[in-house]
Amino acid sequence: MKKNLVQKIVEKCLLEGTIKPDEEICIKIDQTLTQDATGTLAYLEFEAMGVEKIKTKLSVSYIDHNTLQTGFENADDHKFLETIAQKYGLYFSPNGNGVCHQVHLERFAVPGETLIGSDSHTPTAGAMGMIAIGVGGLDVAYALASGRFYLKMPKVINIKLSGKLFGWATAKDVILELLRRLTVKGGVGKIFEYSGEGVKTLSVYERATITNMGAELGLTTSIFPSDEQTKKFLKLQKREKDFKEIFADEDTQYDEVIKIDLSKIVPLAACPHSPDNVKSVREVEGRKVDQVIIGSCTNSSMTDLLLVAKILKGKKVKIPTLISPGSKQVLVNLIKLGALSDLIESGVRVLEPACGPCIGMGCAPVSGGVSLRTFNRNFKGRSGTDDAEIYISGPVVAAFSALTGKITTPSGKVPESEAPALRKIEIMDDLIIRPRKTDTNVVIFRGKNIKPIEKFPKLENNIIAEVVAKFKDNITTDDIIPAGAKILPLRSNIPAISEYVFSKIDSGFVRRARSAAEKTGGIIVAGENYGQGSSREHAALCPKYLGIKVIIAKSYARIHKSNLINFGIMPLIFKIPTDYEKIDVSDKLEIEDVKSLSSQKILTVKNIVKNFSFNVTHDLTERQLKVFLSGGLLNFASLTTD
Repeated sequence: MKKNLVQKIVEKCLLEGTIKPDEEICIKIDQTLTQDATGTLAYLEFEAMGVEKIKTKLSVSYIDHNTLQTGFENADDHKFLETIAQKYGLYFSPNGNGVCHQVHLERFAVPGETLIGSDSHTPTAGAMGMIAIGVGGLDVAYALASGRFYLKMPKVINIKLSGKLFGWATAKDVILELLRRLTVKGGVGKIFEYSGEGVKTLSVYERATITNMGAELGLTTSIFPSDEQTKKFLKLQKREKDFKEIFADEDTQYDEVIKIDLSKIVPLAACPHSPDNVKSVREVEGRKVDQVIIGSCTNSSMTDLLLVAKILKGKKVKIPTLISPGSKQVLVNLIKLGALSDLIESGVRVLEPACGPCIGMGCAPVSGGVSLRTFNRNFKGRSGTDDAEIYISGPVVAAFSALTGKITTPSGKVPESEAPALRKIEIMDDLIIRPRKTDTNVVIFRGKNIKPIEKFPKLENNIIAEVVAKFKDNITTDDIIPAGAKILPLRSNIPAISEYVFSKIDSGFVRRARSAAEKTGGIIVAGENYGQGSSREHAALCPKYLGIKVIIAKSYARIHKSNLINFGIMPLIFKIPTDYEKIDVSDKLEIEDVKSLSSQKILTVKNIVKNFSFNVTHDLTERQLKVFLSGGLLNFASLTTD
């Protein structure tokens, strides 16, 4: 039987289930990654499972988010992560080595293998022909303890590329075009598999931009074949031994096919405040810009920054312009090629290789300002300035706009390819600490900000709880738990960080949730796509800590729904979406016989205050039901990891 690329890899690592859409499967995990904003909690969860050694082939702990050390909190977390890596046999990538996705692509990604990471942009490694999936930290902890990961088999959509990018169009414009067509909900329950003659024209760096930002579509992951471009990249990285050719069988079947002619792609920009609010640059050109930032895990590769350096060489930027290289390797090679001096002479400010402003860690725009960024998200307030307007573009548009002080359509002669400069590069991985034999004598460093992970009791069978909040569509994990330099350092202290739940959009939430918890507990009501955005499991754990038992929404983002299940919160769905309109804050809802969900899909919810009932449903698997009925994955894992 002919198979697509996804089926070939999944079949090789399948442990349980059938490779059919919406069927739950269990796959063997070869690699994991964490970053410091999610890693501390993930490894506390791993410790709580009581396992002595990791079960994966390779795991890496990265420091790239909380790099500002204005107090002891971040430094303490970093030391904790380093000693955890020493004790359990993980690779450790410290401050200054770079963004996890860029470094993983350079040094660790292997075609045909599986990777899960506690960061929503883990699918970046799909550019190398990996099945790479972003998940919550507790799923990573479980994979470390068991080597296993459960998911519903997504539909596989073939993105068939023809032609070649023309003029100033870039890979960023390809993924922005898909967001324009499909919206931030368009990829839920799907994997995008790229094929066609156009694929051969895209380098691994360009593919990585596309697979990275596929997360904004809600995709489970994206994947490119492992081909001559992959071989060329691995040779450049002196990792030829990791190359393996992997591609779909000819004329294989897909659940859907979407065709894109690369030659017709034009420069695009996502306008405030959503990655799918996409327009052509010509439609928004002339908009005054206060700041330009080029970088993030989407656009901080060598090819991105070499192209920017060529555009800016011999010219001066008109507005504050910042660049953050994706890794130490990128930074060192920019220096050796002379590109960094071109950038600095043009007036650009160079940041360290880290996530930085992409997660609100510094470089916030002026009040009411406009910032043009090459990032993947432009949610309201994510930049650190609540009333700022954030536009997303590729690095070419950003560079031209930096020279004019307004959004500018690229023009003039396109520079020659950067390929000749990339025939040989300096390999920079000297900062990475490689695992020795696991050492049970290593003492784990635990700073005073690091609090033990809490196990929650089983959910009761009959629930009466108060509606403490009602939200509209597309609530993001940034809305639930904001990022930024003030809040991120508290990621390992759940009691402290829980004080900030919904603080940006509902300042009274914590007070109401605590009040409800003292009585019966709380319920959140929401619209479509609840929990879109990052993988931060704090967006589930902190509401649980505050007494939230149930969420009733029209639909959920994939990672967040899994996180809710992992922490024992019921993710119920309105059977009739218009019932959402009938519920208000302070209503008391009664749900009886929760355990019956194991044998039926529908529950009746009674609104005690307004004296009417409505139906809710769920799409959980039998295993997921067992997880949340047991009080969460930590409780459930103690029965399954031996």
